[in-house]
Order: sequence, then structure tokens, then C-alpha cells
Amino acid sequence: MEARDNNVLELRGETLGTISNQSSVEEVFQNRTLRPILKLQNDLFIQVFINYVLKQKGSFFELTPDKKMAYIENVIQRDIKFRNSLKGMVIAFFTLDEYAEYIQLSSNLNKRMMNMLIERLKSQLQLIEQ
Repeated sequence: MEARDNNVLELRGETLGTISNQSSVEEVFQNRTLRPILKLQNDLFIQVFINYVLKQKGSFFELTPDKKMAYIENVIQRDIKFRNSLKGMVIAFFTLDEYAEYIQLSSNLNKRMMNMLIERLKSQLQLIEQ
């Protein structure tokens, strides 16, 4: 399993964000683990979201920009199956040690993960609309 962990870490790249002595455990995990994974999986998240919208009759594309932002947030917070699918796309890139840490703090880390993903999708609305 050590080879897998090394491959995952190499694929993900460097820590993103600042980590200091005052950083909470969740903040360190967010910057060391979650941010690099979200960056790595970004293109896939966009395609998965577009596919989700199309399966929902594509009405998303007819909404105003403000309503599109609300739609993104609403879908990720309320559609449990979709949210769990997105969560799985992130967890798949955890090392074994990171997973052990994650399960101890899963509630707080899930909130951070989904909030970061919501903001990432909102900030790339133009890519989603193409």
C-alpha cells in the first residue's frame, strides 16, 4: 500500500494554501489534502456536474447567473446521492493515513470539502455553460 500512497501524493502535487502553527487540524487537512485533490479533479467535477444537469432536463442552462449559483449550492447540499458521489471522487485520492485522519473528523471535513467544491464550481460557471 505504500507504493499507492506515494503515487497518489505525487499525482496530487504540493500543498495549497498556508499552514501555520495556529492552523487547526481541519485547516491543515484542507490545505494539505483537500485542496490538491479538488484541483486535480477539477475537470472531472465540471463534467460530472454538467452530466448531472443534463440528466435533470438541462433547465440549469436557462437560469440567470444568480439562480445558477443558487442551483449549484442547492444541488450539492440537498442531493445526497450526488454529494456522496462527489465525496467519493475526493476520498479516492486519500492516502491510508489521510483516510484514518478523515474518519476521525469526517463531519467537519465533509462540510469543508463540499463548501470548497461549491465555490470551485461557482467560480467556473463559464466553463459549465460552454
